[in-house]
Amino acid sequence: MQFKHPDFLYALLALIIPILVHLFQLRKFKKVAFSNVQFLQSVTLQTRKSSKIKKWLTLLTRLLLLACVIIAFAQPYFSAKENSSKQTETAIYLDNSFSMQAKGQKGPLLQRAIQELLAAIDDDEQISIITNNESYRKVSKKDIQNDLLQLDYSANQLPYSAAYLKAKQLLSTDSKTNKRVIMISDFQQKEESLSIPTTTDTQTNLVQLQPVTHQNLSIDSLYVNYDTNNELQLHVELSSSDNAVDNVPVAVYNEEQLLAKTTVSIPEKAKNTVTFRLEENTKINGRVLIEDPTISFDNFRYFNINTPEKIKVIAINESDDKFLKSIYTPDEFTLISSLLQDVNYNNLQDANLIILNEVKQIPVSLIDVLQSFYKQGGTLCFIPATDGNIPSYQQLTSQLGVTGLTAKKTQEKQITTIAFSHPLYNGVFDNTVRNFQYPKVNSLYTTNASNTILAYEDKSPFLYTSGNFYAFTAAINTENSNFKNSPLIVPTLYNIGKQSLQLSDISYTIGQNNSYDVAIKLGQDGILSLVNEEENIIPQQHSFSTKVRITTNEIPTKAGIYSLQNKENIIQHISYNYDTSESDLQYYRLTTNDQYEVSDAVSSLFNQIKEDSRVNELWKWFIIFALLFLIIEILLLKYLK
Repeated sequence: MQFKHPDFLYALLALIIPILVHLFQLRKFKKVAFSNVQFLQSVTLQTRKSSKIKKWLTLLTRLLLLACVIIAFAQPYFSAKENSSKQTETAIYLDNSFSMQAKGQKGPLLQRAIQELLAAIDDDEQISIITNNESYRKVSKKDIQNDLLQLDYSANQLPYSAAYLKAKQLLSTDSKTNKRVIMISDFQQKEESLSIPTTTDTQTNLVQLQPVTHQNLSIDSLYVNYDTNNELQLHVELSSSDNAVDNVPVAVYNEEQLLAKTTVSIPEKAKNTVTFRLEENTKINGRVLIEDPTISFDNFRYFNINTPEKIKVIAINESDDKFLKSIYTPDEFTLISSLLQDVNYNNLQDANLIILNEVKQIPVSLIDVLQSFYKQGGTLCFIPATDGNIPSYQQLTSQLGVTGLTAKKTQEKQITTIAFSHPLYNGVFDNTVRNFQYPKVNSLYTTNASNTILAYEDKSPFLYTSGNFYAFTAAINTENSNFKNSPLIVPTLYNIGKQSLQLSDISYTIGQNNSYDVAIKLGQDGILSLVNEEENIIPQQHSFSTKVRITTNEIPTKAGIYSLQNKENIIQHISYNYDTSESDLQYYRLTTNDQYEVSDAVSSLFNQIKEDSRVNELWKWFIIFALLFLIIEILLLKYLK
């Protein structure tokens, strides 16, 4: 038996008072003389004996009465667990990720969990709740009810370990309270095993909600390319998380206009790709749809095909530039090629890429312009001349703050090493090429640069990079090298040009690091915004003289087609889609262990918690006993003679 107010038990010491009163009675008896006391002696003895019994019984009932009253004020009780008398703090992680859209036996997992949670929480109970995108500390049911009923799904799910630690931070450090963390989720399998950093001072309960099926269809990715007939094609990759399915309808829309529709079959736990032909030179704000009732967030993907922005390339030559004209074609680039003495310096700041094509000596005035261009985010590609002026080269690289050339060396070397993982060659090679005809040079310049893209047989750089600066260490004219005849020259210079202005892709994934350039000149206070019907946000942006670089990660939060706007002017459209990693409905198999207890429903867990913390209060019984002893005392005084 335990007591809510044990301090009242000190009042039991007061029971000694009636005992003293009964033991030390100070009243004196008065003697009365009788003529014949022989007969009265037995009556007197019998009366004194009866009186003594009556007094002891009265004393006992009074002691019991007072004791029951005192114990009733101390509020005794029996509890199911030893620590139930302590105050309990509860923090709940409610997973609102997209996989919680799956249907359980009583409806969507998230909606059912919210209903059971609200039904289980007492009106005056204080709890803390976190979701993947919200946090509520010590709130009541009334405070949180509307927010939970309107809770939307989140594209960014917290790792389970991070969710546990975040929930635990909402609990106090008071050692006098019982602490409990409850995690409500489907516990979709992300890694090989579930890792939750539980602690001994906190009770951990996991509620694993189970869907009725693991079957789900999803659109995994979209990409466009040109086929052998130079026709633009959209490729849609679909997957099935469980069983094979046939005749899945797939539709492509441009805004509200249906462009094409077909059906596709997907093998068991595999992928399939369906291809659609698109009209060239047509601006498309598109979306691809499939029909699948299990989970809806991955049944659609948005994409954009904008009018391509041409990349401006300026070549400053003291060597043949025909190879540049064949690479930087007018359909994607605007190439301005001129001799060194004919360069219009005023045009250089408007370029995205400047190529120094074997200029023997770089004028100081040009170096100053190139330094300003480079600091404003421009890309510079440097090709040295065979007999170039090394001090002028070093002055350029010194002012740019990059590694330069050190000395000329006349030696034939083969270019044998390719950095296949470098972003410059993303998508260029299907696999690592090891047997090809190596290009060579007859003379070169040495350098201490380390970020090598192409290297000689001794691992020294032929092409290296530092930020937006790309430098060759040898002239590539036909007298000094056969690099112009190598298949490497086209993807190398083409991708340098493409990366000088990172045009937007057809779509981006929310939650990933996305970066693209917008060819626009903004004023000092100019700001670009991403706008659609649900959101109006200002993304992270860096303004240069000829472009603005947009970077997004956690924002936007909603999938859709956004207009990139400068105030009210729409520049272009950008598509964002949800990450489809949650489309694979595979789950951990959890069982109760030393770290946590596992339940299959919110209601059953809270019923168990209430049963474990149930308190049987006894104070009412002690009040009843006190009244009973009071009645006994009255009866003793009245009827016991």
